[in-house]
Amino acid sequence: MGFTAAVITVSDRGYNGQREDTSGPAVRKTVTEYGYEVLYETIVPDEAEAIRSALLLCADTQGIDLILTTGGTGFSPRDITPEVTKEVIEREAPGIPEQMRAKSMQITQRACLSRSVAGIRGESLIVNLPGSPKAAVENLSAVIEPLRHGLEMLQGGSADCADS
Repeated sequence: MGFTAAVITVSDRGYNGQREDTSGPAVRKTVTEYGYEVLYETIVPDEAEAIRSALLLCADTQGIDLILTTGGTGFSPRDITPEVTKEVIEREAPGIPEQMRAKSMQITQRACLSRSVAGIRGESLIVNLPGSPKAAVENLSAVIEPLRHGLEMLQGGSADCADS
């Protein structure tokens, strides 16, 4: 089964054209390599309404299966992606960011500072990734295989191995 994806880069400097977005293209490349069709890409500022609007557009209007954000998950006062994600999701999926952090901790101790969250809205799965291209790809690669099963379940698939 083929799934669709969206890549939302959250970055004031990227949105304002002060810095080239390298995280979004890196995430797009990775998710495409795993067979996802990227239907939507955007760069939004670190503003709650902009992030919320992009998430709701992808989930509610476009019905995209996997919505990936990159950026806004750190400790900066403007890093609010997790908080906005929590506002729009209906059910949290804590194992996804737990696995991303666990894998990242094998690479850098700074991974413990990630505040990424993941959750479900309707039949869409939203996953926050770090803003660094390297960290975003490492985090996504840590969970990309199980995400496919989760999406199958979310869309009415069999419950086989759901608790494995």
